Amino acid sequence: MRDFLPADKARRERVLAVIRERYRAHGFDEIETPVVEEYARLHAGIGGDNEKLAFNILKRGLDAEAVRAAAGDPSALTDLGLRYDLTVPLARFYATHRAELPTVFRAIQIAPVWRAERPQKGRYRQFVQCDIDIIGDASARAEAELVVATLDAVDALGLEGGSVRINDRRALDWMLERFGFSADERPGVLITIDKLDKIGPEGIVAELRDRGTGADAVDAFEAFLRRPVTLEHHPFGERQIRTALPEGAPDEIVAHLVGIGEAVAASRSERDVPLVFDPFLVRGMGYYTGTIFELAHPSVSYSLGGGGRYDGMIGRFLGQDVPAVGFSIGFERIVELVSTADEGAAEAIVLVHDRDVPMHELVALKAQFVAEGSRVRLEQRTKNLKPLLERAASDGYTAFATVPAGATRDSLEIKRLS
Repeated sequence: MRDFLPADKARRERVLAVIRERYRAHGFDEIETPVVEEYARLHAGIGGDNEKLAFNILKRGLDAEAVRAAAGDPSALTDLGLRYDLTVPLARFYATHRAELPTVFRAIQIAPVWRAERPQKGRYRQFVQCDIDIIGDASARAEAELVVATLDAVDALGLEGGSVRINDRRALDWMLERFGFSADERPGVLITIDKLDKIGPEGIVAELRDRGTGADAVDAFEAFLRRPVTLEHHPFGERQIRTALPEGAPDEIVAHLVGIGEAVAASRSERDVPLVFDPFLVRGMGYYTGTIFELAHPSVSYSLGGGGRYDGMIGRFLGQDVPAVGFSIGFERIVELVSTADEGAAEAIVLVHDRDVPMHELVALKAQFVAEGSRVRLEQRTKNLKPLLERAASDGYTAFATVPAGATRDSLEIKRLS
């Protein structure tokens, strides 16, 4: 968990403002949910490994006897927890307010979440997620809207060239069944396949054999990984998808993916469709039921966001299934790639005054600049002015003026800060 100095905070807010503006332009509306949710909801078996990383909140009024009676069972000691993502809270929000929401609801959530991670570079215990979700639309249009809005936000941040890797959990399940993996084996196999980028095909096959997974299924999977593949480039579409999957892929799944590609292509005019089908994209969250995707950018080797369809989650809270799909930008990763320039910012000026300037003159002078739309800071002159001005520049100020007693707005000489 981190503190942010003024310059860092200002940069983060500028990036967030761009993301919010682009999401709203695409018809999404922002909501807010509490930072805590019920323990049972956060540990309902739908959050994958993130459930193990949840920060739980002890019940109020616990005494030593209650702790002993719990016998190491955390669920007996806690009734609330900090949210580890924004999807579980959204599902609860929709189930609670469905009667007040449109049939197809497009939500923005931009807020901090908490996970008990091992702190390291790029991985924090408190971080901001930027989510957009569409609830109530089972068609490929929903995924296409999310992809287009996300790429638009990334482009607006000056990160043109982004692309989206896309797959379908149903295609993964079909493929593993085709190879011969049993239903009980498939969750563990998916965990291993998710490491493909890190350990390569040989490492995947070796790990599957070490796990004691069915030998015939592993042999079939290995043969598929080693099959000869032509290097010709296919644009995103049915041919690319069927080429990447074993023969006989279900038409329904392929058609859904193709529909997403066609809709995204229609929004890109003559630009290339930034979609890449990846048959081994897994994503670890246990609630995904269909399409899954990750945001990639050529400047970095890791993903900048991701999401997918989670049609079964809301039904757990509502009692009936409602289609839902979401896309989350990894804000902490993307903010490091964005230029700090703020071209549309108002003039920011430091008024450096002598000790003997009357307070009422300073406040009146500051008010004049503020009324003109400027951002203003008052600073008393120091013996060495350089450190004061350097600090002001690092805080985003662009100009300064020295203010003697009796100065007026028109008498000031405004100088630029380098």
